[in-house]
Amino acid sequence: MAPWPLARLGYWYATAVGFAWGAMLSTGRVRRHHGMWVFTGLPRWAFKRGGVCVGACYLTDRNVGTAVLRHELVHVEQWRHYGFAMPLLYLFAGSDPLRNRFEIEAGLEDGGYVRRGRPGAR
Repeated sequence: MAPWPLARLGYWYATAVGFAWGAMLSTGRVRRHHGMWVFTGLPRWAFKRGGVCVGACYLTDRNVGTAVLRHELVHVEQWRHYGFAMPLLYLFAGSDPLRNRFEIEAGLEDGGYVRRGRPGAR
């Protein structure tokens, strides 16, 4: 999938914002995972659900299991593809993860939205 024009700029800008946000709020371990920065120990008010991906940064309190990280790596690729458009596209996709195309693409099971083996789950 070819990135949108200016997507690279938006991706790097979002990564800088995510990195600054994570650096300011993280009280836990910070590490790299397959090119993604993982910031732990953030306060729960800093993100919705189990964490948030901003550019190449994943910000969470402690939600860093293998499946979740695999899910978040797909979001990193989405950021890379859409850049500045990603937050708006995600917003228009809706808050219900079971209908949000970005969450479905990242894997509902890996993201913890449905149980493994549930009929109809992707």
